[in-house]
Amino acid sequence: MDTAERQRRYDRATSLLDDLADRDVILVAITWVDHSGITRVKSVPLRKLPDAAAHGVGASPVFDAFLLDDSIVAGRHAGGPVGDLRLFPDLDRITVLAGQPGWAWAPADRHDQRGVPHPQDERGFARAMTDRLAVHGYDVRAGFEVEWVVGQPGTDDFVPATTAPAYGHARQVELSDYCADLVAALVEQDVDVLQFHPEYAPGQFELSTAPEDPVHAADTAVLVKETVRAISVRHGLRASFSPKVVADGVGNGGHLHVSLWRDGRNLAGSEDADSFAAGVLRHLPGLCAVGSPSVASYLRLVPSHWAGAFAAWGVENREAALRVVEGRDLEVKSYDLSANPYLVVGATLAAGLAGIVDRLRLPDPVDVDPVHVPGVPRLPTSLEEAVRAFEADEVLVEAFGAEFAATIADVRRGEVARFADASPEEVARVTRWRH
Repeated sequence: MDTAERQRRYDRATSLLDDLADRDVILVAITWVDHSGITRVKSVPLRKLPDAAAHGVGASPVFDAFLLDDSIVAGRHAGGPVGDLRLFPDLDRITVLAGQPGWAWAPADRHDQRGVPHPQDERGFARAMTDRLAVHGYDVRAGFEVEWVVGQPGTDDFVPATTAPAYGHARQVELSDYCADLVAALVEQDVDVLQFHPEYAPGQFELSTAPEDPVHAADTAVLVKETVRAISVRHGLRASFSPKVVADGVGNGGHLHVSLWRDGRNLAGSEDADSFAAGVLRHLPGLCAVGSPSVASYLRLVPSHWAGAFAAWGVENREAALRVVEGRDLEVKSYDLSANPYLVVGATLAAGLAGIVDRLRLPDPVDVDPVHVPGVPRLPTSLEEAVRAFEADEVLVEAFGAEFAATIADVRRGEVARFADASPEEVARVTRWRH
């Protein structure tokens, strides 16, 4: 990053100060999401935003090796005490937080001290894969479904904040003020909410947002999760996005919707879109290490739970890992919210592009629960199995680069070791309030 670019960023941030001050902003939270799916943060007083924009905020690269419980893996390319990175806030995404008075938020790009992008910057990876599709003439739009449960405070156990039925209006009635305040906060933050409803599990809700370019879709997923967390706290509640809140219960998903466009036209149903889907399907076992990246993920990813446990696709089939929404988009149902959304969109795009380049064709669709169809392969049934599939997937390893791919594998195996002797109940207990 040259001197002229630093000055441009400084001036741009300076131009934002008066408006932010008029909106009572005191601090700006600058966030990134680590390889374990935890949102990490460094914050600066508002008056220091221009300096942060021009020169970044220091943060150790050790976070690349953090596990969900804040222990650190001694990885092949991460985990040591040496080095420094700079967090550069994206001023185009700076948002005044309606659920946290006095605060604004901006997602960070991680660079080294010279301003060169860090090779393991998750947001930069999503941008690079989006650019790859653009080189081939494709635009991509993406969006996440965010599921969470709302629990009572004062206990590390999960006690649902509402006992009303699944999908029941009574659940929204019982938490009417909470639901309204949440959606109002998101709308004030310019999040385009498409749908909000109670979900299946006790105390569970789901929210969907409008499709955006992939990097901004991942940004929005982070913003939605942290807004849910903030509004929950303000209402005296706790929110969990864990893929398995209770060992014998239904978990939280984090489905990704993605569509391929060219010249303003949705390519759904075209050969290119089918090849994209075929690429995602082929690489889905390795993608599980990215989109289902925790030990708890494999307590959720089981048959006949609408979690997408089989490497199959179908039109409007909610039990297949890939659900084609006819005329609109592709939904990847096997992903959950312990995942880093930037890695999810980037890796999915890399797999889809490989399908286009190789002109892959989809197999026959599955129009029933895949558990009843002989020969339909299961997705990995453990995180270790998913990591092995990821390491063997040349497309995914090339997309990430050797260093980044190795660190992802090291972090995943660190979590496998962390829970090596744990029961499902222990896994659910430890992860319950981390995601």
